[in-house]
Amino acid sequence: MKVCGFSFIRNAIKYDYPVVEAISSILPVCDKFVVAVGNSEDNTRELIENIDKDKIIIIDTIWNDSLREGGRVLALETDKAFQSIPEDFDWCFYIQGDEVVHEKYLDNIYEAMLEYKDNKNIEGLLFKYLHFYGSYDYVGTSYRWYRNEIRIIRNDKTIFSFRDAQGFRKKPDSKLKVKPIDAYIYHYGWVKDPRAMQKKQEDFNKLWHDDEWIEKNIAKVSEFDYTGIDSLAKFSGTHPKVMQERIKRINWKFDHDPSFNKISGKDKIKKIFEKLGLNIGQYQNYKIVK
Repeated sequence: MKVCGFSFIRNAIKYDYPVVEAISSILPVCDKFVVAVGNSEDNTRELIENIDKDKIIIIDTIWNDSLREGGRVLALETDKAFQSIPEDFDWCFYIQGDEVVHEKYLDNIYEAMLEYKDNKNIEGLLFKYLHFYGSYDYVGTSYRWYRNEIRIIRNDKTIFSFRDAQGFRKKPDSKLKVKPIDAYIYHYGWVKDPRAMQKKQEDFNKLWHDDEWIEKNIAKVSEFDYTGIDSLAKFSGTHPKVMQERIKRINWKFDHDPSFNKISGKDKIKKIFEKLGLNIGQYQNYKIVK
């Protein structure tokens, strides 16, 4: 079995992405790793080059900054990396620059890829998610956060990155048939120094919206306000080893009282159904194979 990881990144240093940690976290189960490195304003390319010179393959890309609708450019960059993976690989393991896999799940992941390698009815593997917010101590619990997503896909070039690169579909536009696996993606996209987060909000939203929307909806402040969140829970687990040094360097403080969560009535009903094993009203960009 051959496995190739893939990802895309641009301005990783400028926006303080944990992309080195993200890639390093899944390298043990990857034979090679393709990274589409976009035209950056910092030393992102050198950062990626130095992760593992034996496994990392860099594709230099130019982002289409005129695409300012639905984060479409992110999907196009994902596709550039995926399409460049040689055909002799069985599985392709996707990870974004702010996602990390805990080492305790690597055996489960590898075993699942091995188990379903020859079952062509399985087109992808579905991961669970933890979305950290504000600091490394809290995770989002409302339904604004997606609960699951595909991160391993078969090396089938009719598969493409969907919408803003959150998930995948198959041409012409069908959902992938997937198997859920016992593994989590730790999403750290909402854990940054408040100054870096505000800068990301100002620039990243340009991938979804025009200047008029940015002017009306993005506050002109120096630091991002993390307090406007609806529902968080205290994280009681451990973080991946590759994240430990980054966590030690945290230089801001964010505290939240989980008892003051602002959960909507609709979300309360969803939670009741979720406890019964029913995912009522949850977005699912995949078909689970029983």
